[in-house]
Amino acid sequence: MNTAAQSNKSYAITVLKIGFIAGSLDILSAFVSYYFATGTNPLKVLNYVASGAFGKTAAYGGGAGMALLGLLFHYLIAFAFTLFFFWVYPRIKLALVNKFLLALIYGLFTWLVMNKVVVPLSNIVKPATFNWGNAIKNMVILIFMIGLPISLGAEKYYSKRIEHE
Repeated sequence: MNTAAQSNKSYAITVLKIGFIAGSLDILSAFVSYYFATGTNPLKVLNYVASGAFGKTAAYGGGAGMALLGLLFHYLIAFAFTLFFFWVYPRIKLALVNKFLLALIYGLFTWLVMNKVVVPLSNIVKPATFNWGNAIKNMVILIFMIGLPISLGAEKYYSKRIEHE
C-alpha cells in the first residue's frame, strides 16, 4: 500500500474513531440528562432524534426499529461534525492557539448549527418558548462531549502527521 493510501486509511479510521467516541459521549449525556429531567426511559431520546426524519407520531410509535434509526441518525450527525472539523482544522490558525478554546468554540458552533439549522429544517416539534437554562446545559454538553474529544483527536492526529513529515 502506498503512502497516500495509508494516509487516507489512517485519516478515515481516525475520523471514525473520534466520531464514535464523541457520538457515544454525547448520546450518553443526553440519556443521563433526559432521565434526570423526566425520570422516564432515556431511550426516548432516540425516538426524538428519529422524529426529525419521520415525525413525532411515526417515531414514537415505531418501537425499537425507530429507536435504532434514531441512533443511526445521531451517529451520522456526530460523524459529519467530526469530518467537518478534521477538514477545517489544518486550515484555521486558531488550531495553533489552544485546543481547549477550539473545543469551546466548536461545541458552541455545533449547538448553533443543530438548533438554528438542523432542528428547524427537521420534523421535530419545537418547544413554544426558548429556555436559556436548557440551552446552556446543552451547550456545555456539546462543548465537553463533542467539541473536546474532536479537538483533542484532531490535534493528536495532525501533530503525529507533522512529526512523520
